[in-house]
Amino acid sequence: MKGNELGLAKRAAAPTPKFFRRVRTIGLCLAAVGGAIIASPVALPAAVVTVAGYITLAGGVMTAVAQVSVEGE
Repeated sequence: MKGNELGLAKRAAAPTPKFFRRVRTIGLCLAAVGGAIIASPVALPAAVVTVAGYITLAGGVMTAVAQVSVEGE
């Protein structure tokens, strides 16, 4: 690695900026809501379940990106 590059493990352990902490929280909420809709015991229309899958995916991606964001120099 070059001088100031961080590995993935160090990035994940480094402090996250305030904005990205909020993004991470929103992503976790989206993933939880989507997962709850998918796992619902009530029969839902296929379109609702499909949208819930996309919401879960978007929440997971938001959470992952926000977690590895670190403050610059």
